[in-house]
Amino acid sequence: MYRGGMAILQTKLEIKSWDEQRYREVPDGTGYARAEVVLAGSGPAGGGTEVSAANFEALMYYRADGTSTYVTLMTLTGTVDGRNGTLVLAGTGRYDGTSASGEYRVVDATGELAGLTGTAASVSTHADYPYMPLTLTYDLG
Repeated sequence: MYRGGMAILQTKLEIKSWDEQRYREVPDGTGYARAEVVLAGSGPAGGGTEVSAANFEALMYYRADGTSTYVTLMTLTGTVDGRNGTLVLAGTGRYDGTSASGEYRVVDATGELAGLTGTAASVSTHADYPYMPLTLTYDLG
């Protein structure tokens, strides 16, 4: 799909593992954690596009009420419009107690995807589990 000259890829990545470790607890109930998440690819998305593997790491700040704010680095490996390579996305997100949402930007693209630029967004609730919806808006350059 295309919008305003940019291509759009919508996919759902399967959460295969989520290893989260708290590394600092504060007496007021707040705390800090680090998560390593392994995601399975979505399979063919049509048009020569497929995410074959993905993972991300996040540093999270938890408030006493259980909501959080986080920063992430995500790696996606696969094929976009028939071109193979890897994308690295950097982003920020938040969990409001009901849904997790994140905004990312492509900070590197390798292989045949070199030169790809774009952004991504994800919004998910517990009902989406074990899937993480992701929308990538990109330009192959």
